[in-house]
Amino acid sequence: MAKTPLDLFRFVPFRLNRLAAEVSAALSIEYSERYGLDIPEWRVLATLGFREGACTAQYICHCTRTHKSTISRAVTALMQRKIVERVANENDRREFALQLTSRGRALYEELIPRLLRKEQDILSCLSAQERKDFAAVLSKIEHGLGLAQTSKEAGKAGGY
Repeated sequence: MAKTPLDLFRFVPFRLNRLAAEVSAALSIEYSERYGLDIPEWRVLATLGFREGACTAQYICHCTRTHKSTISRAVTALMQRKIVERVANENDRREFALQLTSRGRALYEELIPRLLRKEQDILSCLSAQERKDFAAVLSKIEHGLGLAQTSKEAGKAGGY
C-alpha cells in the first residue's frame, strides 16, 4: 500500500478524464439523437469539416487520439450514409484520403451552431476571464504533452 493514498478527486488525470467524458456525453446528445452519429463518427465529421480539403484516416486518428480501428469503423458507417467519401490522395496515389460529401458538409454546417451553443452552456459557469484562462491553461498542458493545437501542426506531425 502506498504511504500517501491517492485522492482521485484531486488527481488531475482522473479529473480531466471525468470532465472529458461528461462534456463528450453532453455534446453527444446534440448529434446522436438528432443525427444518429456516435462519438467516433462525430470525430470524423468534425475533423473533416474543420479542414480545408481531404485528409487521411491517419490524420483523423492523430488529431482525435482515437484508435485506427475505431476511426475505420466510423468512416465505413459514414461512407454507407454518404456523408464521407474517399478520394485519391494527391501525395500518395496508393493511398486514399477522405472528405465530406455535399450531404456531409450540409450536416456539419447544420450541427456546428448547435454544438457551439452547447459549449457555451457548459462554460456558462465561468466568467469571460475564466474562460480565457481555462483555454490558456489547456493550451499549455497540450503543448507540454506535445499535442497538435492546429491543423497545420497536426500536418507537420505526420497526420497529413
